[in-house]
Amino acid sequence: MSTQTQSSERSRVRPTDVKNDVLNRLKSVTGHVNGIGRMVEEDKYCIDIIHQIQAVQAALDKVSLLILDDHMHHCVKDAIRSGDPDEGERVLDELHDVFETLSKL
Repeated sequence: MSTQTQSSERSRVRPTDVKNDVLNRLKSVTGHVNGIGRMVEEDKYCIDIIHQIQAVQAALDKVSLLILDDHMHHCVKDAIRSGDPDEGERVLDELHDVFETLSKL
């Protein structure tokens, strides 16, 4: 089964600066999405709406990269340093699944 579809009980306390950056970006995305909803309600021009959707997608891509960077520098590094080959393989498989999914988009 792909790790992408599995529910995970793992967690990690993120550094405050990373957590705050991600949360602030997500709040901004939420505001943009709400704005897009208003644009649709107000019958704004289609291309203007699409531009805003593209901005939201780019912002979410940035959030994804921030979390991926944090994951690689902490979770992956820790798993490999643990000396447990199964744990190292597990995190590498997770990364593979993430990039495989991205390539299908």
